[in-house]
Amino acid sequence: MLSACQNPRPWTATIVNDGHIVHVQPVSRVPEALLRQAGLAPGPGDQVLNHGYEVDGGVAIPADQPIYLQLRRPVQVLLDGEPFQTTASTVGEALDRAGIELYAADLLDPPADSPVSEGLKITHIPSRVMTLAVDGAEMLLRSTSGGIGAALAEAGLPIVGLDVASPPAQDAFPGDGRIRLARVFETLVLAQEPIAYEIRSEDSPELELGLEQVLEPGLSGLAVTRTRLKYEDGLEVSKQIESRAIVRPPKNRLVVRGTKIVEKTASVDGLTIQYWRMLQMYATVYSPCNSGTGDGACSSGTASGLPAGKGVVAVDPDLFAFLNGQRLYIPGYGFAVVGDVGGGYIVEKNLGVSRYKWIDLGFDDNNIQDMTGWMTVYFLAPVPASIPDVLK
Repeated sequence: MLSACQNPRPWTATIVNDGHIVHVQPVSRVPEALLRQAGLAPGPGDQVLNHGYEVDGGVAIPADQPIYLQLRRPVQVLLDGEPFQTTASTVGEALDRAGIELYAADLLDPPADSPVSEGLKITHIPSRVMTLAVDGAEMLLRSTSGGIGAALAEAGLPIVGLDVASPPAQDAFPGDGRIRLARVFETLVLAQEPIAYEIRSEDSPELELGLEQVLEPGLSGLAVTRTRLKYEDGLEVSKQIESRAIVRPPKNRLVVRGTKIVEKTASVDGLTIQYWRMLQMYATVYSPCNSGTGDGACSSGTASGLPAGKGVVAVDPDLFAFLNGQRLYIPGYGFAVVGDVGGGYIVEKNLGVSRYKWIDLGFDDNNIQDMTGWMTVYFLAPVPASIPDVLK
């Protein structure tokens, strides 16, 4: 009740000008009227704010809002050397009002939060946009640097080690703004490589023909190669062998081959035979009219002059030169004599059988039998004057 009986306390408006605070008892809520009441006449270009927000000086402030007016008069600054008037309180606000969009990468002096004062010199160097391709992706970056290397460093993506920029790092900022940064690294790989040993053979008159004896087993050598691999963006782009060192030389294998001819006796097919060599050979068959030439012609002629037929066999020409007339015994076929030559190279090519382990069994046309396959061949005594190496 006491309070209700007291006169209401008059309300005031606060007006700030150049740091000075003035309180007035307003006769109006129109900002321009209040400013004139405080002795401040707004001029062209002045800015009126209420509680920090710009308001229209000719429009009354609503009754439910307190009044805290501020009058900003424009000051002249130099923006990149050009005169510029602004009522902004900070450099950043001044550039924003000038329609200049600021980016974090821009160069601005003084900083954006610096207060604006009369005659202030503002330098603004806008950043440029670049499209950077790196690590399999593209990103947009901004930079004020003129060189590519500096621009990448500004973006936190410096060229390190063997990295390569395209265009090169020392070049100026490209016109299209496109830059590629390839991540490059090298690695060294050490690899072991076996070295095959050679086989040396010597003849021994003390060892039986057809037998072999290993005097030295042989040992593979070992080499170590050092290879430099270069990768670009994870892909191998070069491979260079830098060195190859032999850490263990190979030791040759030494094999002794017997040359001593020993005549032996065997019982085969109920017969007793004497032989000086026994071999496993791959057999084919032929007859005078079935020679395998495919022309249908018949021929009884042979390289030895013997008539073709049962008991005459053919071998490769290289063997025939030594074994012409050599008597043989072939289980299931019987006695035979080497008397003809054949195309051992054809068998070697088509079947993969050495031509020196091939024999062609002769038959008469009326009793030819298919005995194709591997079989045992006995070389009967006496021993020929010269024995080919392939039979040793």
